[in-house]
Amino acid sequence: MNIDKDLVAAMATPLVLAILAEGSSYGYAILGRVRDLSAGELTWTDGMLYPLLHRLERLDYVRAEWGRSPEGRRRKYYEITEAGLAQLAEQRQQWATATRTLDNLWGREPLLGV
Repeated sequence: MNIDKDLVAAMATPLVLAILAEGSSYGYAILGRVRDLSAGELTWTDGMLYPLLHRLERLDYVRAEWGRSPEGRRRKYYEITEAGLAQLAEQRQQWATATRTLDNLWGREPLLGV
């Protein structure tokens, strides 16, 4: 399935914040987590993730710190901040309202062609 890029962009911030609320992580692992959570239907690239992470840093929703992988390679780890947790809570409420609204409409009768 090809998911519209506007929908992918809309869900990017809450998705990354929710992944980081599980614990600190690094770019490649975040990309893998997105792919796993979507059962392979969302395949993000570095070119999408890193600008988002940099924007979340500027907004003080995440902080980054260089560390080492278990193999000793240098790796940048991202961690959600208190402001990021507050933003995630707000976005969860908004998405709950949006999905509940659509479920109320689409849940009444089967969609043709879906």
